[in-house]
Amino acid sequence: MNHEIIVALLSLIGTLGGSLGGIIVSSKMTNYRLQQLENRVAEHNNFARRMPVIEERIKIINHRLEGIGHEKTDL
Repeated sequence: MNHEIIVALLSLIGTLGGSLGGIIVSSKMTNYRLQQLENRVAEHNNFARRMPVIEERIKIINHRLEGIGHEKTDL
């Protein structure tokens, strides 16, 4: 075989290997970033579920504080 053909084949193999390696690494990075985003969305959704409960508790506490304020003024 001619030296030029051997060099061309080795270059082709190197190019294909590098390209496939880059695609695999890029795919892994994309999957990792998607997983991190999913975790952040889940955390945000948990926060959104808890907020109405916290708001209701604040209303109850404010109502109790108003009652305490009225009791002190009645004395």
